[in-house]
This record gives sequence, structure tokens and C-alpha cells, in this order.
Amino acid sequence: MKIKIICVGKLKEKYLVNGIKEYIKRISGYADIEVIEVADERIPEKASLAEEVIVKVKEGRKILDKIKQDDYVILLDVHGNAIDSVEFSKHIEKCMIDGKSTIDFVIGGSLGHGEDILERANFRLSFSNMTFPHQLMRLILTEQIYRAFKIMRNETYHK
Repeated sequence: MKIKIICVGKLKEKYLVNGIKEYIKRISGYADIEVIEVADERIPEKASLAEEVIVKVKEGRKILDKIKQDDYVILLDVHGNAIDSVEFSKHIEKCMIDGKSTIDFVIGGSLGHGEDILERANFRLSFSNMTFPHQLMRLILTEQIYRAFKIMRNETYHK
């Protein structure tokens, strides 16, 4: 199993970088994992709706360039399906059973996702109705992926 986390923007906060590195190290015992950052687009100050759409389209194209045709795409989206950690684990396990060799998790930029990405997604996942910084979502996502593998394997998740 290969997991790609495709995200918009460069992560700079050291505490987030360190936390993500730790979970990637833990996940690597279960799957190959790669984090791919694509450059974010500059958002004009007081951007119009049309300008925001253009930004999302440009960022979306960069993301789509990193996704292969047979990859299973899980899009992080506030309007997606809200599931618990056990259901998340079962979803990943079902992908593996169904022969999906690569799962791409996509975290959009600060404006969210454009239509192209929304249409490409195989599954839209919401972690909460709340809005989180997309940089923080990387840490939350990596922790949940690690937790999913622990659940899948009936292993104790250390506190």
C-alpha cells in the first residue's frame, strides 16, 4: 500500500513538521507514505469570487498532476462525509482489499477545492464541521492514518 498526502502550500511551523515526521515514521511500518507539497497561488487582497475560482483552478491543476489515473482519492472537505476513526480504518482497509495500491489524501489551500478536484475525488472526508488551518490538518490526518492502521491490526494505540 502506498499513501500520498498531497497538499497545497509549504509547511513552515517546526512543531507541525516534527509531529508529522513522527507519524510518518510510525506509518512507514505499515505502508509507504509520501507527502507532496504543491505551491499555493497568491490570493489578491479583497479577491473577487471570480479571482478565488481562478486560484482554486490553478491549485487544483497542480494537485491533479500528482494523481495517477488508478489512484484512490480521498479529499479532505468540510462538506464531506463525517466518519469516526473505526469507520476510517475500515474505509482504508476496504481500499486495500479492493486492490487499490495507492490512496491519495488531498488537502486543499486556504480557499478550499475547485470543481476539478471535487469531481476527481472517490471519497470526500470531513474531520469536523469546524474549519482548521490546512497546515494543522496535515498533522491530524497523519495521526488518523496511523490510528487507522493500529485499529486494522488490532494493535494497542499507545497513549
